[in-house]
Amino acid sequence: MSIGELLDRRAISPRASAPNKRQALSVIADIAARTFGVDADEALDALLEREAAGSTGVGQGVAVPHARVSGLDRMRAVVVRLELPIDFDAVDDQPVDLMVALFAPTEASSAEHLRALARVSRLLRQPEIREQIRQAKSADAIHVVLGSELASSAA
Repeated sequence: MSIGELLDRRAISPRASAPNKRQALSVIADIAARTFGVDADEALDALLEREAAGSTGVGQGVAVPHARVSGLDRMRAVVVRLELPIDFDAVDDQPVDLMVALFAPTEASSAEHLRALARVSRLLRQPEIREQIRQAKSADAIHVVLGSELASSAA
């Protein structure tokens, strides 16, 4: 399964504003609620709980928050590009402007969840993919980047 298969165009926000990590996660939870029909408060609580265990800021301005939530029938993704980078306690201490959040059904296997996390991490380690996402002008353009052959080969 490619990243593009996890992602609905409506779950991409190419220009979001958030002053801090909590607000950025709230933006993600709201998008997940609107797009996938999950409970926004449950999604936010699950994301915050995961962040409390350790930051999902993986470096190079990227974070991969993830959580299990009820109401999903399969893995789903939300992509947010922030207008201004924020402190995310990332491993390289750099601020984050790209977030690809993964939501797994509560009954999903851990193996499936870990495979999806690994695919997203491998993809976002590619400088050209990060740059294409940062330069994309629309949600459709970001969706194309994440569903491209280059992205598929990394996934």
